[in-house]
Amino acid sequence: MTSFDKIIERRGTNSYKWDFGHNTRIKDLLPLWVADMDFETPKEVIEAIKNRANHGIYGYTFRPDSYYQSIISWFKEIHDIEIKKDWIVPIPGVVPGISFAIQAFTNPGDKIIIQSPVYRPFYEVITELGRRINLNSLIEKNGYYKMDFENLEKIIDERTRMLILCNPHNPVGRVWKKEELERLGEICIRKNIIIVSDEIHADIVYSPSKHNVLISVSEKLLDNTIILTAPNKTFNIAGLQSGNAFIPSKKLKDQFSAVINSQHLSMSNIFGIVATEAAYKYGKTWLNSLLDYLYKNAEFVKSYLESKTNVRTQIPEGTFLMWLDFRNYNSKDDIHKKLLENGLWLNEGKEFGKEGIGFERMNIATSRKIIEKALKIIEKTVKK
Repeated sequence: MTSFDKIIERRGTNSYKWDFGHNTRIKDLLPLWVADMDFETPKEVIEAIKNRANHGIYGYTFRPDSYYQSIISWFKEIHDIEIKKDWIVPIPGVVPGISFAIQAFTNPGDKIIIQSPVYRPFYEVITELGRRINLNSLIEKNGYYKMDFENLEKIIDERTRMLILCNPHNPVGRVWKKEELERLGEICIRKNIIIVSDEIHADIVYSPSKHNVLISVSEKLLDNTIILTAPNKTFNIAGLQSGNAFIPSKKLKDQFSAVINSQHLSMSNIFGIVATEAAYKYGKTWLNSLLDYLYKNAEFVKSYLESKTNVRTQIPEGTFLMWLDFRNYNSKDDIHKKLLENGLWLNEGKEFGKEGIGFERMNIATSRKIIEKALKIIEKTVKK
């Protein structure tokens, strides 16, 4: 038994994932939806938080040099990229970072490209800020997704200002290859499009795939790219609201920072600072064990579904999310509703865009026993 097999009771802790089920009015739901993990964060992170808490005073706190150095060292060791300290802008999280970028670099009525099916907040933050979605749907063939570069060229017009990239991609699990990112970057540079790259799942990548931080594929991208990162998914600390933007261009960095300062959001959660530094300093061994466990979970899910159902899925190249294809079931019944009625809460595919109709997103960052229970519910549901 590994530490990842341990089942920790999360109900009754105000968990958005586990305690939000009452809104469905269905009792005893098994929630494999929201993208946080059911695993304890590394012990070094827990100890660092305890040590800071024991001080007893939690006043206004700045980020020490060691905070920045931990980020720089992590990205050098894990992703083989030299991040400069003056590129780093702390943010409360990746989605707030997207909001800051939209406010800094676009105007109401401008168009922003997203590549669907994609993480629902991309749609929400664009429309809530009065901008327009310019949709470039991914191309799917036998469960494998690619970017549609030809259509991308066609949809860019004089009001298109920005592209939001998801890498690794949520929900389809692609880790974009260097040549794909190079082609995307070339188009955006030529068309004068700013790229905001959500790389929150950058550390959750399975061999032989390799994550490429977007600005590492071409020096030209240093002038038009904002990288958004966080330790939150990697180390299961999303509740501490921590993140960082990497912005090599001083002009873009100043514009981005001005939005944060205008909203008085430059301060940070004291425990987010402590946890980020500890995670990046001491978390590599834990991460390697996590990746091994998650990959075996993915293999188990794929094997089970293929042997017992007509639900199709692929082992993701990255993320701890699996994209389940229920389109072989041409039933008039609502699959998502039936899964809920049988006690399993996944993310309904259509929330990621119209391209997600017929799919469900499953979070596999939990104990193998819980995964097995969920798969039995899926089997029971589709056989009915």
